Amino acid sequence: MFAKTLIALCLAGSSAQALHAQAHATASRTGDLQIGGTFDLAKPDYTDLTFKGFGAYATFDFRYHWGIDAEFHQLDDPNSTQGVYERTYEIGPRYVRHYGRFSPYAKAMYGRGVFNFPPAASDPTGGAAANLAYNIFTGGGGVDYHLNRSINLRADYEYQIWRAFPPTGLSPQVFSFGAAYHFH
Repeated sequence: MFAKTLIALCLAGSSAQALHAQAHATASRTGDLQIGGTFDLAKPDYTDLTFKGFGAYATFDFRYHWGIDAEFHQLDDPNSTQGVYERTYEIGPRYVRHYGRFSPYAKAMYGRGVFNFPPAASDPTGGAAANLAYNIFTGGGGVDYHLNRSINLRADYEYQIWRAFPPTGLSPQVFSFGAAYHFH
């Protein structure tokens, strides 16, 4: 009787350890990746016009609440026949929370902004358009909505600061709406 009890306890103890090890291994992963595109609207602070354009983004969350966000925006002046646009490339950390299908987040980014504008009206030769790049800082946030296992919808807001833009800097606000493929 004692031998049967001892064997039963040994089997129970060893099987519980094996089950725990299997559950732990299947629950772990290295990160969470999504890649998507956006329709963008921007409100530059030097004109009353709204720039329109497109963008692309990728996020990689390496922890449950922490990740990295990389973005591109191409925003064109709708009334320009001379190719006035703002183009930005940004990357930075993001903090995300999860509430069912909604994942609101905040982000801080650093990058480069390219501003393309026509030659000065005082240039009698009609010269080339200026295409100047500036360092930019961005703060913002938004929400991802998990439509299904593979598709996320996004609404995003950014406040950009182009400090060296003459004469006193440039601070466009960018609103983005888009969708992404979520890799499992």
